[in-house]
Amino acid sequence: MAAPTRRLGMATTYIICDLQEKFRSAIHEFPKVVSTTQKLLKASQILDIPVIATTQLRGKLGETCPELGLDAPDGVATKCHADKSAFSMWVPEVQKAFKALGDGKRECVVVGIESHICVTQTTLDLLKEGHKVYVIADGVSSCNAQEVPIALARLRAEGAIITTSESLLYETMGDAAIGEFKQMSGLVKEYSKSTKDNLTSLCSWKL
Repeated sequence: MAAPTRRLGMATTYIICDLQEKFRSAIHEFPKVVSTTQKLLKASQILDIPVIATTQLRGKLGETCPELGLDAPDGVATKCHADKSAFSMWVPEVQKAFKALGDGKRECVVVGIESHICVTQTTLDLLKEGHKVYVIADGVSSCNAQEVPIALARLRAEGAIITTSESLLYETMGDAAIGEFKQMSGLVKEYSKSTKDNLTSLCSWKL
């Protein structure tokens, strides 16, 4: 029997949009978005998935939240951690990072803020470039909670896949016989309570 392979391949990339400290008090359920992102970042280390992140006007709005550990000595190394003024993450530094990862189309997993602005414009640009985009419903938010379901409905209509963090992780694995399954199963259990809380807080609407 052939060795099991992951359902989402090595072209998967995690896209972390503008999760900065200055937004903590402004964004609806911001800690829940950070929690989901932490789970995905831990999965990225287990599954060796590259991470690309941005900040929005870092000089004014501050650094990425320290608990994410992006580029910290004991944290998650990013392929690109660009600062931008554009709302879309599809800026030259990010485009360069994509080229460094390979010329093929990628499976992009998007989390961050704000759902109706930077997340929307990033997703639209990635789709335009021919990439497959998964927007994580329990990993995005906006200042006004009412913006979120409207933004996600639009992105679904544009061709993005709207899913949840746990569904995405199991779809990435595809098979319980893969070598990383035990670690991934432990990660899912570690975040079991927070996953329920995050879904309740961020996904109580219906698309």
